[in-house]
Amino acid sequence: MAQTWEGGLPEAARARMHEIQGSSTWGSALSTQEFNAIKGVGFDPVGQVLGTAVYQIGYQGGYGCSGAWSGYLGQNMSTDVSSRAWAPFSALVQAMYTARQTALSRAVAECTALGGDGIVGASLKVRRFVTGGLEFTALGTAVRARGGVRPKRPFTSHVTGQEFAKLVHAGYVPTGLVLGISIASRHDDYRTRAALSRWAGNQEVPGYTQLINNARHDARNQLMKDARQHGGDGVVVDEIDLRIGERECPAYQGGRDHIAEAFLLGTSVARFERSRRDPAPKALTIMRLDYQKTDL
Repeated sequence: MAQTWEGGLPEAARARMHEIQGSSTWGSALSTQEFNAIKGVGFDPVGQVLGTAVYQIGYQGGYGCSGAWSGYLGQNMSTDVSSRAWAPFSALVQAMYTARQTALSRAVAECTALGGDGIVGASLKVRRFVTGGLEFTALGTAVRARGGVRPKRPFTSHVTGQEFAKLVHAGYVPTGLVLGISIASRHDDYRTRAALSRWAGNQEVPGYTQLINNARHDARNQLMKDARQHGGDGVVVDEIDLRIGERECPAYQGGRDHIAEAFLLGTSVARFERSRRDPAPKALTIMRLDYQKTDL
């Protein structure tokens, strides 16, 4: 087993895994309710897992202005999304994907070292490192099924212990933590500026609407693409974030570009064929306890 996980971990993490393997105890980030819920669907926690990576994030990609070419032709400025190969911020988004996946893969390597089948309650955090760069951290609890069927690769999921149990009862299993990241940029052309003037009145600003819609649409596409790669039938979304900013246009002196950054995080899930011996739990019957009431 050592050859399958040791190569993907830093030296300190390898030493910690060997120490845990040699002990008879395990740790977790589970609450009492989560622990009971996981045990109730045939899984046992085997240990807390952690993956970290510190990245220097600087180069964004193309330095051109979004839609600058169309401005010379008298057309509306276009919106560029980061999934396009030469779009502004394409390299930045790819670096964000790589950094998060590196941290997550190290958590999976620790899960493998502990004999786990997957990770529940996984959280992905990003914070600034004290001497520069960004620290990407993946933290969760590795669990193992009591049965003899083992997945080819441990799954990852953000769901809590109770949510994991509900998924299993409903006939679904998590297949992987999935991401959708997109940064869209758009130059403020003359039509956009005119729509924002004090004399324009109350009206929609189509350029900004397009910017936000393109960022969200591209992020959803990236999320579903990631889910398909994990073999999921669908996605249970945990986090949806949209941030708006601006920068000085590198092509037009004094011009401004507006930036929309969309981020989606969730867990892809796949349906499994439930055994006839393991039926889904029946719905609970709820009765009033205030029996003294006469309006029953």
